[in-house]
Amino acid sequence: MLELRQLKAFVAIAEEGYITRAAERLGMQQPPLTRMLQSLEAELGVVLMERLPRGVRPTTAGLALLDEAREILAQADRIAEVVRRAARGERGRLAIGFTSSAALHPFVPSVLRRFRETFVGVTVVLEEAGTGELLDALIHEKLDAAFIRSPLSATQSLQDKPILVEPMLLALPTDHPLAIDPGSPLPLSALATESFVLYRRRVGLGLYDAILVACREAGFSPQVVQEAPRMTATLSLVAAGLGVSIVPASMQRLRGDGIVYRELTECRSLVAPLHLATRIDDGSAMLQRFKEMVVTAASTEADHG
Repeated sequence: MLELRQLKAFVAIAEEGYITRAAERLGMQQPPLTRMLQSLEAELGVVLMERLPRGVRPTTAGLALLDEAREILAQADRIAEVVRRAARGERGRLAIGFTSSAALHPFVPSVLRRFRETFVGVTVVLEEAGTGELLDALIHEKLDAAFIRSPLSATQSLQDKPILVEPMLLALPTDHPLAIDPGSPLPLSALATESFVLYRRRVGLGLYDAILVACREAGFSPQVVQEAPRMTATLSLVAAGLGVSIVPASMQRLRGDGIVYRELTECRSLVAPLHLATRIDDGSAMLQRFKEMVVTAASTEADHG
């Protein structure tokens, strides 16, 4: 079976025209290079080099081998570079998940776009789902990372990195009495008698619980009349007049008809966080590069904020 070192030696001899020069080029002595050429000729059963009074030149068979050898060596170099790029995290596949509300924050699509532009050899696969589904996909290695809205509860296999926080706003139907003056902040306590539509608790523990705590601190327990499976569905129910809701400020980007947003006061602790969840044991270079880019982008945004 032909070996790459034999082909490399043959190409050097053919290009130099002298075995001594080829040996210098390869950093070896002439006798072992001559034996390597003889071994290759014996293995193929043909004469590859015509011996001249001064130097050598490829025979017809040698010229045929020269073209193939150059292509094989070039392919081997390409394969080696592919492997090295994968080891550096510059090539491969990265599966990223996000909740519907996380996707609406401009930070998420921005950092994803920047990563894809920087590491063009990496195929980025995206998936939108609820927090519970995303965490399950992480645990079962169907995702490499996920943008979620709440910190993780105790788990042995996952970890999360706080990325940023944003304020939360009141979302209410356009025909609601409190929608008359959307430009002025509204005390949270003014919602004591309102019906609430919230993001389903089992998939949105952090935001759901934060809203309940803030309302209680404002002196009332919210009357939750409807829970929605997705944040976007929550807004649809608000627009339909089923009640009011409290959502991350970035949800305004949906620009849905029938909804007015108002700032809230008396609830400084009521904010929507964004976390990046990953597996604890995933040390791949590609994921590390993604995490580093996310953290750097978040730091830059915080500085400009």
